[in-house]
Amino acid sequence: MTEDLTPERMNELVDLVRRLAGRAGQATLVYYGADADMGVQEKSDESPLTKADLAADRIIGEELKQATPDIPVVSEEGVEQHGAPAVDRLFWLVDPLDGTKEFIEQNGEFTVNIALIKDGQPVLGIVYAPALNRTWLGARLQSGEAHALFIDDGAEPEEIAARTPPAEGLTVVASRRHGDPETLKAFLGGKPVAETKNAGSSIKFCLVASGEADLYPRFGRTMEWDTAAGHAVLAAAGGRVETTDGQPFTYGKPDFANPEFVAYGA
Repeated sequence: MTEDLTPERMNELVDLVRRLAGRAGQATLVYYGADADMGVQEKSDESPLTKADLAADRIIGEELKQATPDIPVVSEEGVEQHGAPAVDRLFWLVDPLDGTKEFIEQNGEFTVNIALIKDGQPVLGIVYAPALNRTWLGARLQSGEAHALFIDDGAEPEEIAARTPPAEGLTVVASRRHGDPETLKAFLGGKPVAETKNAGSSIKFCLVASGEADLYPRFGRTMEWDTAAGHAVLAAAGGRVETTDGQPFTYGKPDFANPEFVAYGA
């Protein structure tokens, strides 16, 4: 049976993910900096893995299992090491360090991502950028009420919302490392583009959620833990994520692999 996510329970879970993201983010910073021992390894898919990934994964995984023992936890590093657990209608999706290449290059654009999935959709998500000390949080209640917040370097939380694209053209956000300009051009089909922004990790979703961009298309391979927390923030801010052919973007697929998608502000 799926847990009843009452407003009181959701408040508890919001407090939980904020605490865990903060702890995990601070753990990553132990290995961040010119003199730090990152312990870079190569995973089975040839992507990098650092001591920071493992430290953050351990903190989040252990505490989620203790605090919510009836909710399965699917994390990038957990699946890499132990395979994917069975999931039902409610489960956690965790990317303990999204943007490991950004972390290695020390440009600040890496994040801790924690999301709660219910019935195939993210209903709670946090994206925390520890080097920037910025947090984006989104939560959607069973009533349909939703809130998206941005917290900048310890300041008071501020509500954020996706915007209607301005008449002068779209602001498109793209990955620093992935994407094909020609594919993007074909997808846009002549729509006016006022600006293109590049960003790493789940910050791309957050730029759309906060009204700083209008569109984030992703035509390459991603996994569910890469997108769930950012998707939750964007959905709570009034945006949406769809497959490139306009179908719903869902979670809990057998291999946790995503199709190509587009994140829209409005």
